[in-house]
Amino acid sequence: MTVEMVVPAWMREQVTAEQYAAWTEEQCAGIEIVDGTVQVSPRASKRHNRLARLLANALDGAAGSEWNAGTGFDVRLQDVPLNNRRPDVAVYWADAIDVTPTRPEHVLLVVEVVSPGSETTDRIVKANQYARSGIQFYWRVEQAVTGAPIVYTHVLDPATGRYRDDEIFTGLVKLTVPFPVEVDLGEM
Repeated sequence: MTVEMVVPAWMREQVTAEQYAAWTEEQCAGIEIVDGTVQVSPRASKRHNRLARLLANALDGAAGSEWNAGTGFDVRLQDVPLNNRRPDVAVYWADAIDVTPTRPEHVLLVVEVVSPGSETTDRIVKANQYARSGIQFYWRVEQAVTGAPIVYTHVLDPATGRYRDDEIFTGLVKLTVPFPVEVDLGEM
């Protein structure tokens, strides 16, 4: 006996921005749209979710009244073909809290927490997409099996349109840009 996977039609066809806007939150949860096609994200672990929440809370507290930090929402990188990413954490203009979709010009910083199965996407693909869309700061968080996570910070180089490596942190993240922030990840 063989088991066949039945893939819904909406996962096999190219999706437009208009179609995606009509989908329910349940349909959009756990997916991203890349070049118009649905990409299913692996389910995040409790450790991954906790780490993203701690970072979002710390960034939100440090960002001041101009910026908000949050999790679980799309950033529309491109309309045609549709490219929607759902970063683990995004820092965005506070004035854009009710603007949908969130666009790169609303976003200052994105954070991706690398999980098994997302290594290449988070390290290379998303970094290139975020840089091309003009998001100024990108943090990649590598989860260590033992010890504190490692945070790699990257800053957009406007001349090349690519991120340049900035600082690397283990345990305590202490930065003055894009705003003063201090996060102790040593308890993870």
